[in-house]
Amino acid sequence: MKEYNTAQIRNVGLVGHGGSGKTSLAEAFLFKSGAIKRKGSVDDGSSASDYFPDEIAKKNSITLSLLQCEWKNTKINLIDMPGFADFNGEVVSGLKVSDTALLVVDAVNGVEGGTERHFRMAENSNCSRVFFINKMDKENANAENAINGINEIFGNRAVPVQLPIGAAVEFKGVVDILKMKAFTYADGEANATEIPGDMQSTVDDAREKLIEAAAESDDALMEKYFESGELTEEEVISGLKKGIASGTVYPVFVGSSTQDVGIDLMLDFLSSSCPSPADKSPVKAYKGDSEEEIDLDIAESGPNALYIFKTISIHHVGEISLFKVYSGSLASGAELTNPRTGTVERFNQLFALTGKNRSEINKVVAGDLAASVKLKDSHTGDTLVAKGKEIRVIPPDWPKPLHRMAIVSKKKGEEDKVSSGLAKLHEEDPTFYMVFDPDIKQTIVFGQGEMHLDVNIARMKERFGVDVELLKPKIPYRETIRGKSETQGKFKRQSGGKGQYGDCWLKLEPLPRGEGFEFVDAIVGGVIPSKFIPAVEKGIVEAMEDGELAGCRVVDIKVTCYDGSYHDVDSSEMAFKIAASMGFKKAFDAANPVLLEPIYNVVITVPDDFTGDVMGDVSSRRGKVQGMEPDGKYQVIKAQIPLAELYKYDTSLRSITQGRGTYTMDFSHYEEAPFDVQAKIVEEHKAEKEAEN
Repeated sequence: MKEYNTAQIRNVGLVGHGGSGKTSLAEAFLFKSGAIKRKGSVDDGSSASDYFPDEIAKKNSITLSLLQCEWKNTKINLIDMPGFADFNGEVVSGLKVSDTALLVVDAVNGVEGGTERHFRMAENSNCSRVFFINKMDKENANAENAINGINEIFGNRAVPVQLPIGAAVEFKGVVDILKMKAFTYADGEANATEIPGDMQSTVDDAREKLIEAAAESDDALMEKYFESGELTEEEVISGLKKGIASGTVYPVFVGSSTQDVGIDLMLDFLSSSCPSPADKSPVKAYKGDSEEEIDLDIAESGPNALYIFKTISIHHVGEISLFKVYSGSLASGAELTNPRTGTVERFNQLFALTGKNRSEINKVVAGDLAASVKLKDSHTGDTLVAKGKEIRVIPPDWPKPLHRMAIVSKKKGEEDKVSSGLAKLHEEDPTFYMVFDPDIKQTIVFGQGEMHLDVNIARMKERFGVDVELLKPKIPYRETIRGKSETQGKFKRQSGGKGQYGDCWLKLEPLPRGEGFEFVDAIVGGVIPSKFIPAVEKGIVEAMEDGELAGCRVVDIKVTCYDGSYHDVDSSEMAFKIAASMGFKKAFDAANPVLLEPIYNVVITVPDDFTGDVMGDVSSRRGKVQGMEPDGKYQVIKAQIPLAELYKYDTSLRSITQGRGTYTMDFSHYEEAPFDVQAKIVEEHKAEKEAEN
């Protein structure tokens, strides 16, 4: 591959609903451009994009894939991203370094949930947006319905640049509205012809809308268009370029990736009219260790700075780091510093990627994407810079976890291997991570969905030889009191020789929610020597770790030690600790104890049509709607829902909204659980204790 400058590079992210044909479109681009000699297939597991065993088995993309080809003096970096919501983290990573998002729409199904989701993600990533209506050769394909759906959902900024000639078995080619020519195809090769007579009126109307969209992108063009009512082809292209770069125009194309119809025209447009990295600069970065934002110009003349957007582990190869150079020009053998770790990384080899296939290159210029292997301590989301340059490219906002499960090793003694494996997977995918929750004594893994966790667990076994299983996680309930009580805690034991004696009187009172624990030493006159007071507090704190109702941690309670007695010989710290624990448990039982459950703030974004169903589902989960506000054609529902009712909510919401609903969840507070919920949990706890005994 020859060397290209920044202006000759196109970074194109392929996104869309699962099954819309993104991977087959990428395959068609590679084949048409000569990057591969033979077209692969998702069905037989031979595509360049989907090369991991789990992707081949499932016949869908799981990990983003970097593909590179050349077309008419431009280098096109294609990033093929998964369509399923479980792998939104891959889409966020890929769109971070894309300049154009090519949204693939199924001509049969039209705009689907993934289309809408990825459009919003592309918008948040400041990517230009282009639509490609794929599968025009399939039965029931309908470009008109697909275009109308795009306009209805995304507005009139979406303008067709092509219209199909026929559909399904009658699909012959496309009319290029820019060139005002028809192109029919035989064996993937285009033949320019006249526009069919029965399409002329439709094409003329579409051209008028296209010219208007181009004119609106430039004041000078708008003025000329008002005066003359027409623009030249060059002026239309110029206006479109500005509109695409600024995100005010979304061109719409049609074709078939499997029949290679429209592929050459799409490549023409990507290379001629979509923005280069220089057109999208500057990028936001942090200055040094601070949160002060600065602009980083994408220029070859600047100091070296690159961003690792994905770390991939491949058997027999090791870790491959995919990166985008934002500033400077990276040569093989260069050394850069990771500001996060202080590690100096040496780039012994640089590679251009086409899926898993690597070809060595000597240099990577600003704006380009490439890969390197076996960096020491740099992973997804890290910035590497020239020595003395203190900047960090601002990483994307990773999707918050939506799915939580407990994870346990099937073999005892492999806990360290499990922990190490999970940490490695997190370095590749920041949206997958684990924490140990001491309250429920479980290791919890978090991800974007059920499939997301299943894939990572399978990779644990494949890569690290660790067998684990996922279980429904416990809920970190809390216990507290509603009333006050006073009780004596006395521990006295005599068994010959020195005995044990501790005696303390405790008063328990509830604290406001969220206040935690307060201990008050109200002893006067030395009835308990001061040296034993810390032991009293320690005994109480230890007793609070395992509440009397359901074995949950006790919170929001004030304990005052106000009286007691001691023995000159038999008293000890241990005796007072035991006495305090005994006294606390008795006082707790007498103070009207209750169970608290964690409540989460849930923000649900759904199309208008599904609002009622979603609201009903929230109510069935003991949720309380806090408010609702419109967001275009969507409704944003804000609710508070108990964590216990959010188990696998991601799967349920997708089912209710046909994949169009999204949500986020964050911990809000603890509140008293309903009586029936408390009774059930207490009974379950008693049964567990009886089973243990």
